[in-house]
Amino acid sequence: MLSSRLPKDLSPSPFFAELERAKAESAPFIDMTVSSPVKAGLPIDLDAAVDEGRESFGCWNPDAVGWKSAREAVVEYYRERGGHFTPGQIILTASTSEAYSVLFKAFCDPGDVILTPMPGYPLLDTLAQLEHLECAPYFLKLRRENARKLATGERREISAKSDVILSGAINETSYFSSLVELCPLGKNPVKSDFRFVLDSDSLLTAPEKAKILLLVSPHNPTGHCVSRTEWNEVVSFCEQHNLILVVDEVFGDYGFSPEVRRSWTFLADSKPKCPIFWLNGLSKTVGSPQLKLGWMAFYAPDEQFEPIRAALEFVEDAYLSVSAPAQALARPLLASSAAYESRVKERLLQNWKTLREAFPSKYCPEVVGGWYATIRLGEDDEELTLRLLREKHVLVQPGFFFDFDEDGWVVVSLLQEPSQFKEAVARMRSLADS
Repeated sequence: MLSSRLPKDLSPSPFFAELERAKAESAPFIDMTVSSPVKAGLPIDLDAAVDEGRESFGCWNPDAVGWKSAREAVVEYYRERGGHFTPGQIILTASTSEAYSVLFKAFCDPGDVILTPMPGYPLLDTLAQLEHLECAPYFLKLRRENARKLATGERREISAKSDVILSGAINETSYFSSLVELCPLGKNPVKSDFRFVLDSDSLLTAPEKAKILLLVSPHNPTGHCVSRTEWNEVVSFCEQHNLILVVDEVFGDYGFSPEVRRSWTFLADSKPKCPIFWLNGLSKTVGSPQLKLGWMAFYAPDEQFEPIRAALEFVEDAYLSVSAPAQALARPLLASSAAYESRVKERLLQNWKTLREAFPSKYCPEVVGGWYATIRLGEDDEELTLRLLREKHVLVQPGFFFDFDEDGWVVVSLLQEPSQFKEAVARMRSLADS
């Protein structure tokens, strides 16, 4: 009776059923999965924006790509950050999820393949499945940088393991695990930075029916931000294989370093031969997921631009899902986005500092942007998640939920109120030490 788009079994998995029972039975716990700034005590002041936009709440001027005034507000948002788009390059949607759906409808046929990052957010697979599309992974891998001097015996053992990696006998992830074993938590004989990077070689396994490559930057949950070198490799791959490049940059305002660049700034140096879409919205830019306003900013080679815009407008016109109040609020809210960004980033950086002081880089890889971090504590992540909730009253997300290829990873949000975050980290560390 039900559509084949849906999973055959819609009931919770045994693990998540058990997790819900543990949540119900637990004493008050610290939620380290919080993803909404509203719930984390970081709402934006809506009063002034509502006062300014109220007159348009009752208007209904249907426009498939969104009101021009709202699209101009998005253009101004990019201009303030060094971007150069026109209102004709902006298409409004009710959410980033809807933007994905529009793009899948416009560019894909049932059975086509979407390339998605792994680890990665599982919603991408669900959105593809609902359009009768398949997902194929490319990978983010851990890379170790800036190693300092080790004790002689440790250096020899790690060197020997490195030789084995070069021989192809074990992979780099296994090497990471062996280093963790060599350097137990609390003993830090080596100061090194681990961070996730894009494994461009893994793109070479893409199926022939691939149509779209999804790039998430800053990435959820690893905190990876695409570098200029990685960007060039991805764009070149899309050009060679006639792919559409879609960049989810909903966390784009939250880079942790001036060196982190928004990928659309790279257009100043080159004009790619593939269409590129950047997805964003009010959910993260002004911490207002409840308003349901997202957008696509897109680039396409001159000969492709108008046909693509017409196709997207056709799909959007079938739904007209963006509400008048959301579009009326775009200008006043985006005008406040820079101040809001500064406020949120201050908390993210404070919490990231707390986490990094508690867990060295080999357990907690470098976060370059966004508001999530990953920690590897060396146990089965399902058991670890349940233990943290039952014994320490801290709720985290297990790594398998994001398709980590090894056990023992958990994912935490950096949005939590700082004193609560610090207490949760201390409890997590006590479990790791026990």
